[in-house]
Amino acid sequence: MVDVLALVEARLRTALGEPDARAAVTFLGTERIEVLRFADGDIVRYATLGMSAQPMTDPAAALADPVKGPRAELVLSVRAGLADTDKVLRPLAVLASTPQVEGVIVAPGASLDIGEPLWPGAPFSSVLVAEPGGLVEDLELDDPMDPVRFLPLLPMTTNEAAWKRVRGAQELEERWLANGTDLRDPLRTSVRLD
Repeated sequence: MVDVLALVEARLRTALGEPDARAAVTFLGTERIEVLRFADGDIVRYATLGMSAQPMTDPAAALADPVKGPRAELVLSVRAGLADTDKVLRPLAVLASTPQVEGVIVAPGASLDIGEPLWPGAPFSSVLVAEPGGLVEDLELDDPMDPVRFLPLLPMTTNEAAWKRVRGAQELEERWLANGTDLRDPLRTSVRLD
């Protein structure tokens, strides 16, 4: 059996460079989740490492398949120096443990809510899971394992999260695009939703 996490870390290093910090969190009943920090000029990227160790399982499935099923890691990009975003490490680990703890499949278009600010003073407590493939390419694994997808996280304000629940992820993303919203700004306010 291949060491999935070693391959995932190698892919992250290839795409994002050497991490300048890492932290590990273990929750009762779950496997260890690490969060790696990558500095890239005025952008800081945080990537989880550990979520892809096991495939995510459909909550309706009678048995969890230990080999087949979607695998993913989460990537958050923010502008450096504007807020204490390094405090996002634990919330990111919580989000990455969601498949193990709650038995859900994290996929593009989903909302994940931490129930508290992502970092001190953050106007965001939830994120929208975006389409993968832009920043870090999918990592193909040996058959019959599914590839590991690196899912970007887009922080949402409370109003944006509520609007997304009603209108859908695509309409929210279109609204952000139409308004030129800087989704990497850790202090940004909600986009106009009227």
